[in-house]
Amino acid sequence: MDVLSPGDDDETRQFYQQLCHYPHHVLRITYEYFQEDLICIVKNMSPRSLLLELHSWNLPDLEKYKDLEHNRKTLARTLLEEIFRRGREAVIGLWVSLYVLRKDHGSPTLDAVLEELIHRGDTLAEQILLDEEGHHLPLELREIQNYHKKHLYEKYENLTEYKPPTSNMEGESFPFCTRYVNLIIVSTDHFRERSENELIETGAKHEKFLKEKLNELQHISPNKMFRWCHRSRLVPRMVMVVGVPGVGKTTLMQKIVYDWVKGDLYQRFSFVFFFKFRELNQWDKVSLETLILHHYPYLWQQLGNIFQDPEKLLFIFDSLDESNHTMDFTSRHLCSDPKQPEHCGHIVVSLVRKSLLTGCSVLMTSRPTRLASMDCNVFQRMVEITGFFTEERKIYFENFFHDPELAEKAFTYVRQNDTLYTFCYLPSYCWIICTVLSRSFQTTSSDQQVSLLPRTVTQLFAIFVANILSNHSLEKSGAQKLLQSIGWMAEHGVMNHRIIFDDRDLESFHVDNKSKLLSSFLMESEEPVSYSFLHITVQEFFSAFVHYADYSPEKLQESLNKSKSYPDGRGEMFLRFLCGLSDATTRSLLTGYLDTRAAQASRDVIMWLNNFISEEQKIKDKRHLLRTFFYLFESRNKFLVLESLKSHRTFDFSGVNMSALDCTVLAFILESCTKVEELELSRCSIDTEGLERLAPALYNIQTLSLADNNLPDRSCMQLASIIRNNPSLKRLDLSKNHLSGPHFSVLIEALSSPDCSIEELQLANNNLSKASCIHLATVIRNNPSLKKLVLHNNRLYGPQLSDLMEALSSPGCRIEELHLDDNDLPNKSCTQLASGIRNNPSLKKLDLYKNRLSGPHLSDLMEALSSPGCRIEELHLADNNLDNTSCIQLASGIRNNPSLKKLILHDNHLFGPHLSDLMEALSSPDCGIEELNFGWK
Repeated sequence: MDVLSPGDDDETRQFYQQLCHYPHHVLRITYEYFQEDLICIVKNMSPRSLLLELHSWNLPDLEKYKDLEHNRKTLARTLLEEIFRRGREAVIGLWVSLYVLRKDHGSPTLDAVLEELIHRGDTLAEQILLDEEGHHLPLELREIQNYHKKHLYEKYENLTEYKPPTSNMEGESFPFCTRYVNLIIVSTDHFRERSENELIETGAKHEKFLKEKLNELQHISPNKMFRWCHRSRLVPRMVMVVGVPGVGKTTLMQKIVYDWVKGDLYQRFSFVFFFKFRELNQWDKVSLETLILHHYPYLWQQLGNIFQDPEKLLFIFDSLDESNHTMDFTSRHLCSDPKQPEHCGHIVVSLVRKSLLTGCSVLMTSRPTRLASMDCNVFQRMVEITGFFTEERKIYFENFFHDPELAEKAFTYVRQNDTLYTFCYLPSYCWIICTVLSRSFQTTSSDQQVSLLPRTVTQLFAIFVANILSNHSLEKSGAQKLLQSIGWMAEHGVMNHRIIFDDRDLESFHVDNKSKLLSSFLMESEEPVSYSFLHITVQEFFSAFVHYADYSPEKLQESLNKSKSYPDGRGEMFLRFLCGLSDATTRSLLTGYLDTRAAQASRDVIMWLNNFISEEQKIKDKRHLLRTFFYLFESRNKFLVLESLKSHRTFDFSGVNMSALDCTVLAFILESCTKVEELELSRCSIDTEGLERLAPALYNIQTLSLADNNLPDRSCMQLASIIRNNPSLKRLDLSKNHLSGPHFSVLIEALSSPDCSIEELQLANNNLSKASCIHLATVIRNNPSLKKLVLHNNRLYGPQLSDLMEALSSPGCRIEELHLDDNDLPNKSCTQLASGIRNNPSLKKLDLYKNRLSGPHLSDLMEALSSPGCRIEELHLADNNLDNTSCIQLASGIRNNPSLKKLILHDNHLFGPHLSDLMEALSSPDCGIEELNFGWK
């Protein structure tokens, strides 16, 4: 096997030598430990670069992996398995290859893995084995540990879910192995005050993750929470896990405890203690010892011995956002005695700050909003659960539905519905959606669906609630009364940032806690007794529904005024649901549980929404206007859309990041507002999927800008569809994208069709090469509508430029303005340019700024410029490195040219003796130049 080449740097050699010193078993253990990380790294790395680097170590057969390049995950697994089979030298070769590639093909995950290998290589194998085998404990501690694990296993072995709405809504338990789906956890290092609803904002961020390369995120698997941290450069003991409601924080903590009990995870900890902040709210002053014994009374004889080795202890605290205790992680008030009673918040802070049981580890979870106002620097690792990506969503559907065909049918339906799919990153939303679809896809003998399929989030929750109500045994009047009472409690919670309620709240809002129907919507916790809705969005739905179930014009107006004034977005989903329920069809799903004046509530909401949109238009905030579009989308009220936006001829969302869901909503608006002529969507990060959603709604748009969206070549398919289906389109700006590639010909075909009426086309900065000239020539030749073609900042130099110029002088060409600036055109291009302008009576403006046209062939261009068939009125030759000799050539082009009115020559080198020739030509009687921009460089 080859050793390092002479060209390798000292750092690489040092890394290689470090690996060579490791015994065989250490390399094997660490390689297995990093397997999932390596799969992630290799999967998201350029396979060709890695294979070539490995080939220099005589490793894989390159041909063998060519067929696997389309399936990166299979390629990664196959390659890593082969390297492991080849043994020690192959493993070292992989590590060194990754080290070499880190600069050009690196990722946060690769950086973290290499750093851990370098800094902890000598002790890492020992720590891995400790996590697998655990500490040697005295017999009495081993016995109590086994009892403790047995207790935790019985408590956490199953994952509890509610059944789909039937007559019995009790929880149903599933073994973890059949129901749990891995969550994506990524590193994060800051939180901020949120200006939007956290579920919506995180959903938008999640869509951005889906669009970006996943190697830009550092993935952290649950078994590596307490591994080396790249950010804090140490092995952390204090870890914070963040995530929005329903994303799986509690489930992940339960899974960690479950895996520890089974011996699959973190055996370095001899004892794990799991607390929920909701349960700690009953305590004011308490000692840590009392707290532990309250939850685990069987530990009382050995607790003192357990405390002797704090580094072997892990404390898990779930849902900081549900805590009523003051929690200041910068506080100087700390305790050190586990027997000393203190405020419960001080106990937790003291554990985190390492003054209590110094050396122990703490794992905590929270919603982002609670952390936004706290100093969290004491936590050495901050990670965020982002929920499910596409693969995990699909697995969830497959686990939920027993029938694979039904699972595929449900997933396909949701995949095609951006409104629902965007929220599928949340496991809890997946459950609600699957629950609804499991009923909606039930069929009769005639194969007719028995339920409405949801199209909006409001419809989803309306169907969810309707399905539950259709299976209860209460009289409708009794059920309506319960819905009203929990609705007002839900509304109070939304407006006051409360998601946990107790018996006093139920009594205050006249909620019957003995009603069997109550457990269909609220979950009850013991010790102390508290209640919360199945999901925060269920609470937000009821907060809106109550205004239709128990109408009060005063309360409705008060809530509308409050909700729009909150800067943290807490009223956002409330307003969406309120507007969604203004739709009579959606509302009819809950007929029988509505106030007799529900229609009046709908009219009040519609009037408010109309006034709100008028106010937003005056503010001229693009993001706010898009937010109001969501209200209109949920309302399904096309007349209201038309009425409230009738004055608009232009929508400008430039600079606003737009997800596929945003595009779906905008499409709904455009389908209703048929008078909109101009749509500005530059710098919106729109992707191919978003374009697909927008395309059908663009049939009336005359001016469309999609500039600077980083659209890939495959987007040409959607762009072609937009052009073909919109004969009104006159101006199309596609600048600053990445449209050069195999699909570019599809776009050209659409631009060349007889139905295309585009007059102005901008393709600047698209990395178009000389081969594109042939395609562009087809457009010029076959599109008599095209008047302006902008091609600056591409790479169109070369022999194929002649094809473009030949088309320019063809009978079908009507181009009046051509921009070829910044195309790196060399001097010999002047001959090609001359052939295009010599007999072109339509071309009036030619922009050749920032090329390299200086040289002998400039004379060809000037000769064509003064030919009888040329009608150019404006010529840009700035920044072309023209020198004093060029003055003679320029003079010949303008001396007898009455057509040329404007000449731009700044940023050249025209000073010298021949400047007088140019000045003389400019002053000749036949020179028609009226504007000269000379400048000096």
